Amino acid sequence: MLPGDRIEQSLKAALPIMLGYVAIGVPCGILSASIGLDALQAFLLSALFYSGAGQFMIPNMWIAGAPLASIIASVSLVNTRQMLYSAAFAPACRGVRKRLAFLFAATVTDESYGVNVAKFSEGGWSVGRATAVNLLSQSSWALSNVAGVLVGNAVGVPLAIASFAMTSIFICLLVTQKPSAANLVAAVTAVLGVVACKAAGLSGPAILVGALAGVAAALAFSWAGRRG
Repeated sequence: MLPGDRIEQSLKAALPIMLGYVAIGVPCGILSASIGLDALQAFLLSALFYSGAGQFMIPNMWIAGAPLASIIASVSLVNTRQMLYSAAFAPACRGVRKRLAFLFAATVTDESYGVNVAKFSEGGWSVGRATAVNLLSQSSWALSNVAGVLVGNAVGVPLAIASFAMTSIFICLLVTQKPSAANLVAAVTAVLGVVACKAAGLSGPAILVGALAGVAAALAFSWAGRRG
Protein backbone atom coordinates (compact mmCIF):
# COMPACT_ATOMS: atom_id res chain seq x y z
CA MET A 1 0.00 0.00 0.00
CA LEU A 2 1.16 3.52 -0.76
CA PRO A 3 1.32 6.09 2.05
CA GLY A 4 -1.34 8.79 2.02
CA ASP A 5 0.95 11.50 0.68
CA ARG A 6 2.01 9.32 -2.24
CA ILE A 7 -1.60 8.46 -3.08
CA GLU A 8 -2.31 12.18 -3.02
CA GLN A 9 0.55 12.77 -5.47
CA SER A 10 -0.77 10.04 -7.78
CA LEU A 11 -4.30 11.45 -7.60
CA LYS A 12 -3.03 14.93 -8.43
CA ALA A 13 -1.18 13.56 -11.45
CA ALA A 14 -4.12 11.43 -12.58
CA LEU A 15 -6.87 14.04 -12.07
CA PRO A 16 -6.66 15.65 -15.55
CA ILE A 17 -6.88 12.19 -17.13
CA MET A 18 -9.79 11.19 -14.88
CA LEU A 19 -11.77 14.32 -15.78
CA GLY A 20 -11.02 13.81 -19.46
CA TYR A 21 -12.17 10.21 -19.26
CA VAL A 22 -15.56 11.33 -17.94
CA ALA A 23 -16.08 13.38 -21.10
CA ILE A 24 -15.09 10.43 -23.28
CA GLY A 25 -16.36 7.52 -21.21
CA VAL A 26 -19.99 8.66 -20.95
CA PRO A 27 -20.55 8.84 -24.74
CA CYS A 28 -18.61 5.58 -25.12
CA GLY A 29 -21.05 4.01 -22.67
CA ILE A 30 -23.99 5.43 -24.62
CA LEU A 31 -22.55 3.92 -27.79
CA SER A 32 -22.06 0.58 -26.02
CA ALA A 33 -25.68 0.64 -24.88
CA SER A 34 -26.76 1.12 -28.49
CA ILE A 35 -25.48 -2.37 -29.36
CA GLY A 36 -27.11 -3.97 -26.33
CA LEU A 37 -24.41 -3.94 -23.65
CA ASP A 38 -25.67 -3.51 -20.09
CA ALA A 39 -23.91 -1.68 -17.25
CA LEU A 40 -22.13 -4.79 -15.94
CA GLN A 41 -20.89 -5.76 -19.39
CA ALA A 42 -19.64 -2.24 -20.04
CA PHE A 43 -17.85 -2.23 -16.68
CA LEU A 44 -16.20 -5.60 -17.30
CA LEU A 45 -15.16 -4.55 -20.81
CA SER A 46 -13.61 -1.35 -19.46
CA ALA A 47 -11.90 -3.16 -16.57
CA LEU A 48 -10.56 -6.14 -18.51
CA PHE A 49 -10.05 -4.74 -22.00
CA TYR A 50 -9.42 -1.05 -21.16
CA SER A 51 -8.88 0.54 -24.53
CA GLY A 52 -10.57 3.82 -25.28
CA ALA A 53 -10.00 3.69 -29.02
CA GLY A 54 -10.83 -0.01 -29.11
CA GLN A 55 -14.04 0.42 -27.13
CA PHE A 56 -15.20 3.11 -29.53
CA MET A 57 -14.27 0.96 -32.52
CA ILE A 58 -16.14 -2.17 -31.40
CA PRO A 59 -19.71 -0.75 -31.39
CA ASN A 60 -19.06 1.45 -34.43
CA MET A 61 -17.82 -1.51 -36.49
CA TRP A 62 -20.58 -3.75 -35.11
CA ILE A 63 -23.28 -1.26 -36.14
CA ALA A 64 -21.62 -0.96 -39.57
CA GLY A 65 -21.97 -4.73 -39.97
CA ALA A 66 -18.25 -5.53 -40.00
CA PRO A 67 -17.35 -9.23 -39.62
CA LEU A 68 -16.25 -10.33 -36.14
CA ALA A 69 -12.81 -11.31 -37.46
CA SER A 70 -12.39 -7.82 -38.93
CA ILE A 71 -13.35 -6.17 -35.64
CA ILE A 72 -10.88 -8.33 -33.69
CA ALA A 73 -8.06 -7.70 -36.17
CA SER A 74 -8.63 -3.93 -36.33
CA VAL A 75 -8.88 -3.47 -32.56
CA SER A 76 -5.84 -5.70 -31.98
CA LEU A 77 -3.80 -3.68 -34.48
CA VAL A 78 -4.72 -0.38 -32.83
CA ASN A 79 -3.87 -1.76 -29.39
CA THR A 80 -0.39 -2.98 -30.31
CA ARG A 81 0.82 0.46 -29.25
CA GLN A 82 0.16 -0.57 -25.65
CA MET A 83 3.05 -3.05 -25.88
CA LEU A 84 5.36 -0.24 -26.92
CA TYR A 85 4.25 1.87 -23.97
CA SER A 86 4.85 -0.99 -21.53
CA ALA A 87 8.25 -1.81 -23.03
CA ALA A 88 9.34 1.80 -22.68
CA PHE A 89 8.98 1.52 -18.89
CA ALA A 90 11.12 -1.63 -18.62
CA PRO A 91 14.15 0.28 -17.19
CA ALA A 92 11.95 1.82 -14.48
CA CYS A 93 10.67 -1.63 -13.48
CA ARG A 94 14.08 -3.09 -12.69
CA GLY A 95 14.08 -4.44 -9.15
CA VAL A 96 10.30 -4.04 -8.84
CA ARG A 97 8.14 -6.99 -7.74
CA LYS A 98 6.90 -8.93 -10.76
CA ARG A 99 3.25 -8.63 -9.79
CA LEU A 100 3.49 -4.87 -9.48
CA ALA A 101 5.43 -4.59 -12.73
CA PHE A 102 2.80 -6.73 -14.50
CA LEU A 103 -0.09 -4.66 -13.11
CA PHE A 104 1.67 -1.45 -14.11
CA ALA A 105 2.35 -2.68 -17.66
CA ALA A 106 -1.19 -4.04 -18.06
CA THR A 107 -2.85 -0.73 -17.15
CA VAL A 108 -0.80 1.73 -19.22
CA THR A 109 -2.78 3.83 -21.69
CA ASP A 110 -1.94 6.71 -24.02
CA GLU A 111 -2.70 9.38 -21.45
CA SER A 112 -1.22 7.71 -18.36
CA TYR A 113 1.88 6.92 -20.40
CA GLY A 114 2.40 10.61 -21.14
CA VAL A 115 1.86 11.62 -17.52
CA ASN A 116 4.14 8.93 -16.09
CA VAL A 117 6.91 9.58 -18.62
CA ALA A 118 6.94 13.22 -17.53
CA LYS A 119 6.94 12.25 -13.84
CA PHE A 120 9.77 9.73 -14.24
CA SER A 121 11.83 12.30 -16.13
CA GLU A 122 11.38 14.76 -13.26
CA GLY A 123 12.73 12.19 -10.79
CA GLY A 124 11.37 11.01 -7.46
CA TRP A 125 8.64 8.96 -9.12
CA SER A 126 8.11 5.25 -8.48
CA VAL A 127 6.38 2.36 -10.23
CA GLY A 128 3.93 2.19 -7.30
CA ARG A 129 2.87 5.80 -7.82
CA ALA A 130 2.73 5.29 -11.58
CA THR A 131 0.51 2.22 -11.12
CA ALA A 132 -1.80 4.24 -8.88
CA VAL A 133 -2.11 6.82 -11.68
CA ASN A 134 -3.02 4.00 -14.09
CA LEU A 135 -5.62 2.46 -11.75
CA LEU A 136 -7.23 5.78 -10.84
CA SER A 137 -7.51 6.60 -14.54
CA GLN A 138 -8.96 3.17 -15.30
CA SER A 139 -11.51 3.50 -12.50
CA SER A 140 -12.69 6.82 -13.91
CA TRP A 141 -12.96 5.31 -17.39
CA ALA A 142 -14.90 2.23 -16.24
CA LEU A 143 -17.35 4.18 -14.06
CA SER A 144 -17.90 6.75 -16.81
CA ASN A 145 -18.76 3.96 -19.25
CA VAL A 146 -21.25 2.56 -16.74
CA ALA A 147 -22.79 6.01 -16.31
CA GLY A 148 -23.11 6.31 -20.10
CA VAL A 149 -24.91 2.97 -20.33
CA LEU A 150 -27.29 3.89 -17.49
CA VAL A 151 -28.18 7.24 -18.95
CA GLY A 152 -28.41 5.79 -22.46
CA ASN A 153 -29.44 7.96 -25.33
CA ALA A 154 -31.09 10.48 -22.97
CA VAL A 155 -27.81 12.38 -22.71
CA GLY A 156 -27.62 12.91 -26.47
CA VAL A 157 -23.89 13.71 -26.56
CA PRO A 158 -22.77 13.92 -30.21
CA LEU A 159 -19.92 11.52 -30.92
CA ALA A 160 -18.08 14.32 -32.72
CA ILE A 161 -17.73 16.09 -29.37
CA ALA A 162 -16.46 12.87 -27.78
CA SER A 163 -13.86 12.58 -30.50
CA PHE A 164 -12.68 16.12 -29.84
CA ALA A 165 -12.58 15.41 -26.10
CA MET A 166 -10.18 12.54 -26.78
CA THR A 167 -8.06 14.80 -28.99
CA SER A 168 -8.06 17.54 -26.35
CA ILE A 169 -6.45 15.20 -23.81
CA PHE A 170 -3.50 14.67 -26.14
CA ILE A 171 -3.25 18.41 -26.73
CA CYS A 172 -3.12 19.03 -22.97
CA LEU A 173 -0.43 16.38 -22.55
CA LEU A 174 1.55 17.82 -25.46
CA VAL A 175 1.62 21.40 -24.17
CA THR A 176 2.85 20.23 -20.76
CA GLN A 177 5.97 18.65 -22.29
CA LYS A 178 9.30 20.46 -22.12
CA PRO A 179 9.76 22.43 -25.36
CA SER A 180 12.37 20.76 -27.55
CA ALA A 181 13.08 20.29 -31.22
CA ALA A 182 12.71 16.51 -30.89
CA ASN A 183 9.25 16.85 -29.30
CA LEU A 184 8.19 19.21 -32.09
CA VAL A 185 9.42 16.77 -34.75
CA ALA A 186 7.57 13.91 -33.04
CA ALA A 187 4.30 15.86 -32.78
CA VAL A 188 4.33 17.17 -36.36
CA THR A 189 5.30 13.79 -37.83
CA ALA A 190 2.65 11.96 -35.79
CA VAL A 191 -0.07 14.37 -36.96
CA LEU A 192 1.02 14.06 -40.59
CA GLY A 193 1.09 10.26 -40.25
CA VAL A 194 -2.47 10.13 -38.93
CA VAL A 195 -3.73 12.56 -41.59
CA ALA A 196 -2.02 10.57 -44.35
CA CYS A 197 -3.55 7.29 -43.13
CA LYS A 198 -7.03 8.75 -42.91
CA ALA A 199 -6.67 10.32 -46.36
CA ALA A 200 -5.74 6.88 -47.68
CA GLY A 201 -8.78 5.33 -46.02
CA LEU A 202 -6.74 3.57 -43.32
CA SER A 203 -8.53 4.91 -40.25
CA GLY A 204 -7.98 1.74 -38.19
CA PRO A 205 -4.17 1.80 -37.95
CA ALA A 206 -3.91 5.62 -38.25
CA ILE A 207 -3.10 6.19 -34.56
CA LEU A 208 -0.55 3.39 -34.46
CA VAL A 209 1.15 4.52 -37.68
CA GLY A 210 1.20 8.14 -36.56
CA ALA A 211 2.67 7.26 -33.16
CA LEU A 212 5.35 5.01 -34.63
CA ALA A 213 6.23 7.60 -37.27
CA GLY A 214 6.50 10.33 -34.65
CA VAL A 215 8.73 8.27 -32.37
CA ALA A 216 10.92 7.14 -35.28
CA ALA A 217 11.29 10.70 -36.58
CA ALA A 218 12.21 12.06 -33.14
CA LEU A 219 14.77 9.29 -32.57
CA ALA A 220 16.28 9.88 -36.01
CA PHE A 221 16.39 13.63 -35.35
CA SER A 222 18.08 13.15 -31.97
CA TRP A 223 20.55 10.65 -33.42
CA ALA A 224 21.42 13.03 -36.26
CA GLY A 225 21.92 15.85 -33.76
CA ARG A 226 24.34 13.77 -31.68
CA ARG A 227 26.23 12.71 -34.79
CA GLY A 228 26.52 16.28 -35.92
